Amino acid sequence: MRERDIERYLVAQTAAHGGECRKVKWVGRNGAPDRLVMLPDRPAIWVELKATGKKPEPHQTREHMRMRAMGQTVVIVDSVEGVDNLLRGVV
Repeated sequence: MRERDIERYLVAQTAAHGGECRKVKWVGRNGAPDRLVMLPDRPAIWVELKATGKKPEPHQTREHMRMRAMGQTVVIVDSVEGVDNLLRGVV
């Protein structure tokens, strides 16, 4: 499945769960996650979207590790099942 299709599903399902899914533009920073998911009564989650079976590039992995070291939740999602798990709180 293509990344853009998974992203559209994430945005729609986040809204269906009463949340917001923001596209994030990073100035001067490479490798940061694509989206910020905010759901009622849950901490925000940074989401890196990938086409099914694809892995983050090394520079993305480094940035995700930096963010996790700062206490941020960063997840990689490459399927609609991954989106469903994220929104159910399985991640």
